[in-house]
Amino acid sequence: MVKSMPQRERRKAALRERILKAARELFVSRGYEAVTMREIADRVGYTATALYYHFPDKVALLHELCRRDFLALQSFFQRLARVADPVERLRRAGLAYVRFGLEHPQHYQFMFMTPYPEPAPHEVDIAQGDPSQDSYAFLRQAVKEAIAAGRFLPQYNDAERVAQMLWAAMHGLVALHLSCRESRWLSWRSTEQTAQWMAAAMLRGMLKESTPAPASAVAKREVGRNQRGKVRA
Repeated sequence: MVKSMPQRERRKAALRERILKAARELFVSRGYEAVTMREIADRVGYTATALYYHFPDKVALLHELCRRDFLALQSFFQRLARVADPVERLRRAGLAYVRFGLEHPQHYQFMFMTPYPEPAPHEVDIAQGDPSQDSYAFLRQAVKEAIAAGRFLPQYNDAERVAQMLWAAMHGLVALHLSCRESRWLSWRSTEQTAQWMAAAMLRGMLKESTPAPASAVAKREVGRNQRGKVRA
């Protein structure tokens, strides 16, 4: 009896994952309001009654999806928490945000491109304003540190506005990639490379002239020197 418990728990957890995955896919493709619990149950091959055993209603399912997906995004940011330079942390956070969207397109489309009733922080068990859990707070904190250290030009003194501007730029890039990547009218360049250019250009535009070049620029110069050396050889 004791030995069988972990196996039952694993099956239960696996079914919850299937339910969440099916719900995310349906919410993205058809819209949150249009999807019913019965449709989600049909997608995973279970009855609606079985679905209610795991989630009492669609709102509870939505809240669990939000909790998991936003914490997944935060895990990409949290790897950068030890980067001491706030400007470099911002640059890397922008690239991490884009990487999350490219690696988890379904999650990203659900989180930022699908309308749904926004849950309150306590409903998804995420501490609002805590940079270790709240991805926007992580971004804003880095901006505040850069401002406090005198890294930005005087006019860029509103941490909320700067954070939202940086977020909007990277979101626009990911949204374009997800919405138009199959377009025959455009010759798309590498989204990751474009993200590097965008992050460098935006930060450079706000920084005081005495600020050192971003690490990515230093790396590019090193690559250029190596290539020139090969040509001369």
